[in-house]
Amino acid sequence: MNVMIVGCGRVGSQLALLLANEGHNVTIINKNPEAFKRLGSTFNGVTAVGNGFDESLLRELRIDKQDAFVSVTSGDNTNLMASQIAKKIFQVPRVMARVYDPKRADIYKKLGLDIISGTTLVAAMIRDKIIENRFSSYLVETGELGVIEIVVDDKLKGRAVNEMNMPDEFSVAVIERRKQVILPQADARLEKGDKVMGIVRTSSLKRVKEAFGL
Repeated sequence: MNVMIVGCGRVGSQLALLLANEGHNVTIINKNPEAFKRLGSTFNGVTAVGNGFDESLLRELRIDKQDAFVSVTSGDNTNLMASQIAKKIFQVPRVMARVYDPKRADIYKKLGLDIISGTTLVAAMIRDKIIENRFSSYLVETGELGVIEIVVDDKLKGRAVNEMNMPDEFSVAVIERRKQVILPQADARLEKGDKVMGIVRTSSLKRVKEAFGL
């Protein structure tokens, strides 16, 4: 896969390294060439100095051959401009932009962009650690779905997976058993000590917790 990244800060550099290590073709753009030091000496992608909304530079770097374009600079305006150019002018199939100001997220969405709001995501993660130790509410950006962890005790052991599921409210996804991760069949039986990870509708969290004695 060909991926172009604008911004070689902490997020951009880590994303570039992850993709490159997986064998993808990565092009990364940054205004300050010093930022490329974050990539280390083994990075085998393309680095380019400049602005991510410079159309001539983007053409030179063959944006027309890219499968995805991601703008993760420290400026929301830059990310918006670069992403709009990639999507509207060069018609890159997948365009994503990082947003610091959550209030701008809806504007970006209306422009047809995929949005990653780090501010919202981190805030949700911290909230979950404080309030719900075994619940994460950031499975989807809207917060409608989350992941809950249930440790199987004497009351739950022996139940089949399909007996745990609650239509449109909770569904078992995986079971961790003795440090092994299992993708269970519907008739699989739970053992004491299993950790069940399930997808829960956030609005049903209270009912689900009550149903399993949490």
